[in-house]
Amino acid sequence: MASPTGNPTSPQPGGASPLVFFTALGIGLAGLAWGLWWGIQHDVVVHLAALNTWLADNLIVKMGYGGVFLLMFIESSFIPFPSEIIIPPAADLARRMTDWRLEGVVISGVLGSLAGALFNYYLARNLGRSVILGLINRYGRYLMLSNQGYLQSEAFFLRHGAISTFVGRLLPGIRQIVSIPAGLARMNLFPFILFTTLGAAIWVVVLAMAGYWFGSQPDALSSMLKSYSHWLVLGGVLLIGGYVVYVHFRPLSRKE
Repeated sequence: MASPTGNPTSPQPGGASPLVFFTALGIGLAGLAWGLWWGIQHDVVVHLAALNTWLADNLIVKMGYGGVFLLMFIESSFIPFPSEIIIPPAADLARRMTDWRLEGVVISGVLGSLAGALFNYYLARNLGRSVILGLINRYGRYLMLSNQGYLQSEAFFLRHGAISTFVGRLLPGIRQIVSIPAGLARMNLFPFILFTTLGAAIWVVVLAMAGYWFGSQPDALSSMLKSYSHWLVLGGVLLIGGYVVYVHFRPLSRKE
């Protein structure tokens, strides 16, 4: 039973005492710090650049802009397919080949993302919440989608309203499914298209610029990361740790 005096070991909303929470957090952040440092010191950037080029030359170049559109459509729907292996390789082709343009990659990616979001929107709008939850219960494991994951996305939409279709496009785990609660709520189509397009454009442009510059100077980038490795590791640990603490204790502060 929780102490009325606010004993520091009383259970928190997440179900764990502060001691357990901060111990687990410390272990996790230590692992994160080691992983970041190891990756920087072992030139993971150079290896990722080589993988990016391989994907560009063996997959994306054969599919063209239509393939970029199709793959981003899939990525933006509920089918798990990372945009990080679509846009950066396509942008690398734009850097090296005259028949590929960076703006063509961005436009194809944004339109594909919007099409996938509209697919989710109309699917949810026509099927309804009970059917959607039933489908997630039955087939979600094949799509790496759980009821809890969907309900988090739904709560995000209900908490932030229409703007969540913009912000959600920038958040992993929410980006692909935030269109479903928007469809269930029958959100007005014009702001849905506007916010989804803006959010998708930011995400695609960031990936495209990373892929374009990433492949041009991977050795120089790796060397620069090594020079600032301590600050990068510290910044990464503080950012992730601060976010986890905020998310964990936010329900308690709201309740109080």
